[in-house]
Amino acid sequence: MSQFNTVRTVYNFSAGPGALPKSVLRKAQEELLDWHGTGMSVMEMSHRGKEFISIAEDAESRLRALMEIPDNYRVLFLQGGAFGQFTAVAANLSTATAVADYVITGQWGQKAYAEASKYLDRINIAARTDPHTYVPPVDEWRLSANAGYVHVTLNETVNGVAFETVPDTGEVPLVADASSIILSEPIDVTRFGALYAGAQKNIGPAGLTVVIVRDDLLARTRPRTPAVWDWYEMAKSGSMLNTPATYAWYIAGLVFEWLQDQGGVPAIARINQRKAEKLYAAIDDSTLYANPIAVPNRSKMNVVFTVTGGPDLEKAFLAEAKEAGMVYLNGHRSVGGVRASIYNAMPEAGVDVLVSFMKEFENRHG
Repeated sequence: MSQFNTVRTVYNFSAGPGALPKSVLRKAQEELLDWHGTGMSVMEMSHRGKEFISIAEDAESRLRALMEIPDNYRVLFLQGGAFGQFTAVAANLSTATAVADYVITGQWGQKAYAEASKYLDRINIAARTDPHTYVPPVDEWRLSANAGYVHVTLNETVNGVAFETVPDTGEVPLVADASSIILSEPIDVTRFGALYAGAQKNIGPAGLTVVIVRDDLLARTRPRTPAVWDWYEMAKSGSMLNTPATYAWYIAGLVFEWLQDQGGVPAIARINQRKAEKLYAAIDDSTLYANPIAVPNRSKMNVVFTVTGGPDLEKAFLAEAKEAGMVYLNGHRSVGGVRASIYNAMPEAGVDVLVSFMKEFENRHG
């Protein structure tokens, strides 16, 4: 029996919804019934009332500061997840004469392409990996001469693959799904025409989606685009064309405040780098664990690996880890294996516990 069989603290390695900072949860708990003396919970407030408007404006201001978002970019707080944006990107940025280019480096990139294909007649796979273990160099991409945009997935949560650098697509707008990497390391927003991210990894609870889009791209929406997916209409209405996910928006603001208190994105990026280095070192120094991803493209947010002793030993690893308080380490159902998602809210201590457990488990089974 493992020495790690007494649960004291639960470390949540879920890929999403992921862990939230404990201090954010405590503050939300304190304010749950009465936000700032209003006698109301944020969940009960009108989204058009001055109380919630102040919450929304504060959240956007903090996000702009954290990511250094220029004034010529709109920040939208929407619904429908990143999955909804797979269609919205095509609806808002394609034109009748242009081709949409997609780079597929994992399952979410494939899903983005599949959804856009339902909407577009002219779509090109500029690059696709099989298996999804690396990001092909830009000089190998087959980009279209008249592309309306180029779409990438900066970090693949299922496959554990990340772009080492932001690709240069010249005058063609680069569009990125940043769901699992946003706020974990500095991102130069000016390199992109648009970024979008589901909240449930580094921003807040599920139900909220952040879109950051350059002003000059807001007039490209295709006719007959549903208003709920129309970035121009949402920007014009302050993301309140319909009732937004108010409570998730509020929690996101608390997470932004927490991140500022940690020293901002550069400070959390240093912690994330240390966490990832410790975990990959434990894998690389082992004969029991293996990671298939090209080293330059290893994700710092979603560390995937297999237990090489076979499926029964892998099941034992996951069961004992759960008993020891490390939950949701199962790999995605489509690929199996082990996946440790170490988003911003995962403390370094949690990674230390996992690494110690991995070494102790190998000593008994290696």
